Amino acid sequence: MSDLSRRNFVAGAVAATAAASAPRYLRAMAADKAQVARLKSQFKVAVITDEISQDFDHACAIAANEFGMQWVELRAIWNKNMLALDANEIAEAHRILDKYQLQVTDIASPLFKVDWPDAPLSKFSPKRDQFKADYTYKDQDEVLEKGDALAKEFKTNRVRGFDFWRLEDQAPYRKAINAKLGEAADKLGKQGIIFILENEMACNTATGAEAAKVLAAVPSPHLMLNWDPGNAAALGETPFPNGYDLLPKKRIGHCHCKDTVLKSGGGYEWAPIGKGVINWVGQFEALKKIGYRDGVVLETHWHGASSPEESTRQSWAGMKTDLQTAGCLA
Repeated sequence: MSDLSRRNFVAGAVAATAAASAPRYLRAMAADKAQVARLKSQFKVAVITDEISQDFDHACAIAANEFGMQWVELRAIWNKNMLALDANEIAEAHRILDKYQLQVTDIASPLFKVDWPDAPLSKFSPKRDQFKADYTYKDQDEVLEKGDALAKEFKTNRVRGFDFWRLEDQAPYRKAINAKLGEAADKLGKQGIIFILENEMACNTATGAEAAKVLAAVPSPHLMLNWDPGNAAALGETPFPNGYDLLPKKRIGHCHCKDTVLKSGGGYEWAPIGKGVINWVGQFEALKKIGYRDGVVLETHWHGASSPEESTRQSWAGMKTDLQTAGCLA
């Protein structure tokens, strides 16, 4: 081998080794510039941006250019809940979304993620704010109005909400809670917006079984379910097929995707998708079968990697594989 060839060979080997061992932040910087082919799916495949980063531009770059997504869900950006953004920040968010050609699946508002008045204080009532949201029951009309305004601003017809921190005995209050849900759904419905109720293990509707009862009790066409199998599993339900089979399929309006493992001594912990107990391939196949065309949104929650971004990257890898296996990604 000539000296020149040997130098070229060594230089190439060094470059390859450097690329393979490059810090993940350099790969993330490259994602800001590079662009992969956009995903093709009957679903609106998305990620909640703050699961990647509070830096909205960077989160959108990862979602669009590395993950290939065309959709994102908005909950908190720049260390602010969406409801707290001012006009200039909203304008900048629009600019960034346009830059990466991203659309918004829904506004992930904290509507009704508060204590129900005149009931015993829930053990789930937080001692800190939830995803940059710190509101009380008396603020809920404002939360509803801001959620409605943001949905219109970002051209989505969905606002996510809950049904109050979980009570040990919700029976004495359930009828009034359902009435409140129906009232909110009808207010949003008059504006062309759907209230998507999330089953949340810390709130009064946590499982598929509980969600089915609430949807039956509140027949408003403006109330649909944000089906979250991870949250249902965290409370001990087998979300697919058991919980899913109970749901009125035409009222599933959104789906959050994460995974969980059950601890041997009881309880749960989050996991990257594909590494937990949820049959996501079966769930995606079932949604495809019913002609579902709305959001399937990665809500990582698992923070077992070196950073939220890397945790989300690994969980997205599992979600993408399961979508492909289910025949839901071209």
